[in-house]
Amino acid sequence: MSKKTPTETADTPESAAPEGEPSPARFDEALGELENLVETLEQGDLSLDESLAHFERGVGLARECRASLQAAEQKVQILLDSDAAQSGDGHLDDFEADREES
Repeated sequence: MSKKTPTETADTPESAAPEGEPSPARFDEALGELENLVETLEQGDLSLDESLAHFERGVGLARECRASLQAAEQKVQILLDSDAAQSGDGHLDDFEADREES
């Protein structure tokens, strides 16, 4: 079995998402891998070449996470705009959670 390097990506069905739609599971994977890379880099035990490879992979993961967050933000904005258009006043009601009183 070969071990994947930081610059290789997983080609698993779970990480595949329709084009333009990052999957929430992939975001969590990417963020977790990024956290691990940062932790490894902070330990300072890597050679220069290994550090650069980890850094390069980290930059790619950070971009992937940013794209996922931007896509999620756009979806939220579309939903809010749609809700405002349906209510007609452009104002959203405050959220009140149902609470059980004892």
